[in-house]
Amino acid sequence: MTAAAPARQVFRLPDLGEGLTEAEIVEWKVAAGDTVEIDQIVVEVETAKAAVEVPVPYAGTVLVLHAEAGTVLDVGAPLIEVGPADATGATGATPGRDVHPAADRYREEEQAGSGNVLIGYGTDPATDPGRRRRSAPRPAEAAPVPAAPGHAPRVISPLVRRIAAEHGLDLAAVTPTGPRGVILRRDVEQAIAQETAPPAPAAAEPATLTTERIPLRGLRRAVADKLSRSRREIPDATTWVDVDATGLLAAKDALRRAHPGLGIGLLALLARICVDGLRRFPELNSSVDTDRAEIVRYGHVNLGFAAQTDRGLVVPVVRDAHLMTTAQLAAELARLTGLARSGSLPPQALTGGTFTLNNYGVFGVDGSTPIINHPEAALLGIGRIIDRPWVTGGAVTPRKVTQLSLAFDHRVCDGGAAGGFLRHVADLVEDPTILLANV
Repeated sequence: MTAAAPARQVFRLPDLGEGLTEAEIVEWKVAAGDTVEIDQIVVEVETAKAAVEVPVPYAGTVLVLHAEAGTVLDVGAPLIEVGPADATGATGATPGRDVHPAADRYREEEQAGSGNVLIGYGTDPATDPGRRRRSAPRPAEAAPVPAAPGHAPRVISPLVRRIAAEHGLDLAAVTPTGPRGVILRRDVEQAIAQETAPPAPAAAEPATLTTERIPLRGLRRAVADKLSRSRREIPDATTWVDVDATGLLAAKDALRRAHPGLGIGLLALLARICVDGLRRFPELNSSVDTDRAEIVRYGHVNLGFAAQTDRGLVVPVVRDAHLMTTAQLAAELARLTGLARSGSLPPQALTGGTFTLNNYGVFGVDGSTPIINHPEAALLGIGRIIDRPWVTGGAVTPRKVTQLSLAFDHRVCDGGAAGGFLRHVADLVEDPTILLANV
């Protein structure tokens, strides 16, 4: 009796929560032929909220990876296929394809440090800025030229490898454009086109700028959607004021000297000032429910703050900021900033804000007309703090001056409340000891 064919289990992209419908493959942690265990991390994906590591619910041998890095998959699309641990190319693998010998070859090439690595990564090309494209001689047989030791190219797709081999292209000379420095098919095709193109005339005109199309997806698309919705739905207004921040900087320095272990910085002090302002002017700690024609005024402050990362601008949320001391705010701001910069923020840390603080002064700019973080009703922006002439006691003296900008939803309040909040914040920036009087 002929034995039944081993079971093949297809794991599909799971629902990652928060209403997300798709994710982009960032990096595979396994290759065809690898043995995996239940709940082993097999792939890192990027959603509109954050980077997420996805575990596989099956144990066995990896038969197929259904998408290359850089591919956007819908929730429910095939992600990875796993067979029995003793599966071979003749049973359970794609017909005509022997999984294990190929996987063994990949590992041998990795250990030898050759340029023939299909799966697995060598040195990141980004760490070698001196590398440039160069033409590779066409060998008699279509085999790729080995890369320099320690500089194995990052290639995931066998198709990309085959195209390069057919054209005698040295993958070590190809500039990658994929996520994490992965060489994509378009990179190989562009390198081939450059090799086969006729040389430019000696007196050629200077090269013009090249039009580039960048897919709007992942975090960037989520940001674009939210900002577009804010501009479309919120009738916002902006008001601003210049303030003398000399007292605020002095308070920060005094706290650092007296309590160096607390790590209280400028952002934590500004956060504490915002919370105090929202207690006095709760109109700005709200949102508009258009379906029910209601203003929702919150009894808690979930303070969002803008953080620039390698993935773009994200807004982590400090929950229940109104219950925290300045030291606790500093600790939570530091924790969330670290997670944001490492790409480890969970999706829930990016939702539920009631007010946002944006310190764009770190970019060396004075002012801005910030876009409100929908569905919130207001956002406070802080410009750079620089020496400027300032009148104090009838005399012009140099002081540390900054500009505060408040963008607010005109549906939730009029200029009186917005101006009152901004003036209160400005007063606390100029004289932080007022906070002590209000305790």
